[in-house]
Amino acid sequence: MADTDLDRAKRRFLLTATTLGCGVAAGAAAVPFVASMLPSERAKAAGAPVEVDISKLEPGQKMIVEWRGKPVWVVRRTPEMLKAVQADDERVADPQSTRSQQPSYAKNEYRSLKPDLLVLVGICTHLGCSPVDRLEPKPEPFAADWHGGFYCPCHGSLFDLAGRVYKNKPAPDNLTVPPYKLVGDAKLVIGDDTQGA
Repeated sequence: MADTDLDRAKRRFLLTATTLGCGVAAGAAAVPFVASMLPSERAKAAGAPVEVDISKLEPGQKMIVEWRGKPVWVVRRTPEMLKAVQADDERVADPQSTRSQQPSYAKNEYRSLKPDLLVLVGICTHLGCSPVDRLEPKPEPFAADWHGGFYCPCHGSLFDLAGRVYKNKPAPDNLTVPPYKLVGDAKLVIGDDTQGA
């Protein structure tokens, strides 16, 4: 092999090695930059949206998700549960949710985008206790003709299966509905209710 061919081979090798080395260095430098653009754990806790897979949530089931450090309940309501909500209209203090905290699309009898899907912040509006769910209709010590819903054992507030507070109970308002949106039938995004274009 001639000296000029050897010099060209060395040059090509050095050029290729230098190009690869620069590419690796640029990629390594870009990783922290890209990572800094993602929300931190602190930002997530402060209110970044939370995505939830609801594809396996069966009718009559409840799941709990954390958003902004609070428990958020997601309940897939059955047709019987929806009938119980209608039956409770006369028993609740704010049946159309006119004075409660929820997005405008949840200002309805079912307090939801879709009647079968309930999304609530699981904190009592009285003193911040966490109510317990009683999703099936059966007589309870606190209500003989209970249609199901949520009971706050701290001070006795009762909420129906739409999170609406019963009349003459300590809680002043219905349970809070956080902002949320549905992405298809399988994903729920809590903390973001903007609709894509």
